Amino acid sequence: MDWDVIVAGAGPAGISTAVALRRRGVKRVLVVDRAAFPRSKPCGGGLTGHTVEAMAALGLELSVPHFPSPRARVRFGDEVRTVELGRPVKVVRREEFDCSLVEQARALGIEVREKTALAGFTVEDGGVTTSVGRAHVLVGADGVGSLVRKRLQPREGRPIRLFRLEMAGTSDDAMLYDFTPMADGLRGYLWIFPVPGGRLNVGLMHYPGTALSGAELTTLLGRHLQSHGLRLDGSARGWPAWGYLPGATVSAPHLLLVGDAAGIDALTGEGIAVGMEQGLVAADTIAAALDRGDFRLAGYRRALRRATVGRELALDRWLAWLLYDQQGGSWRRWLSLVLHDERMLQLYAARVSGSLILADHKRELVAALFRHLFGAGSRRKLLPAS
Repeated sequence: MDWDVIVAGAGPAGISTAVALRRRGVKRVLVVDRAAFPRSKPCGGGLTGHTVEAMAALGLELSVPHFPSPRARVRFGDEVRTVELGRPVKVVRREEFDCSLVEQARALGIEVREKTALAGFTVEDGGVTTSVGRAHVLVGADGVGSLVRKRLQPREGRPIRLFRLEMAGTSDDAMLYDFTPMADGLRGYLWIFPVPGGRLNVGLMHYPGTALSGAELTTLLGRHLQSHGLRLDGSARGWPAWGYLPGATVSAPHLLLVGDAAGIDALTGEGIAVGMEQGLVAADTIAAALDRGDFRLAGYRRALRRATVGRELALDRWLAWLLYDQQGGSWRRWLSLVLHDERMLQLYAARVSGSLILADHKRELVAALFRHLFGAGSRRKLLPAS
């Protein structure tokens, strides 16, 4: 056997899996990626509290410039709510951040091969043979187009769509989540995040319940940036992403998924913290399999679902269904909950800053929903028409 583990994909999920395995004493780990680092990666770039905790658990450092944002602002038309974060979200450029993680992995003795794509693999008795060598376990951390994901989840629906670009501009220190485009058919939000160097990371997320073309989404992005005094003067890069499904297949004998390949947060589109936390769970599963010599990896889905990241993802998928996947104007009912229930804003702010696990506060969420059901009519009327 050439390797104990081959990880396809050197983004945060893949590097986290490799580093966690190294910390657990697994030395024969190979990471491959089709790109050369630094490479472009469309992303909002916000490192939430869960990201910071995962990096600490992995022994990784934030060694690149970042913009600490101490508050978030939620908007729909003229309705604006600002909420303070328990600790700032650190906004980075993914090109720099991902490259720094690769360098830190190499410093630990992990082999990372750039410009090396996983061209194919075959699962055989006792291991998996790939285009880059043989291993006991192949980890699919290679994003939405993952070959491992296509093997494990061959039937695909419509993905989440995200469009992003970086532009010159200034704002205050708040991260802006603007839901105003929902009145124009978007099922998601527009973001404007400050990044180092006096620039802005702007983009939008669209949930797949309603089909919109790339051209339509780009038009929405440009139109609604104008309301913030910004002009779309470059080409926004769009990319698909799969939302996490609690019941989906994420492992098979000798195969396992993490990161975008396993599914991102369907409510917010967050992928960095998700991938890094999944990497920690995956490493535990793989290390145990190596110790036992049993590579069925059958317990991974359950371990992932029970971990904080899995419980939070499952909850957010339900919340995304409420907010984004309702027909007609029902989305206004739930958006008014976000804008007009102070406790809901506080709970989610605490979750973003990493001081609270939202899935452990379901009783409070249910109470907020009941409060809202009795006041939804009057709250919904408070939302402007556009």
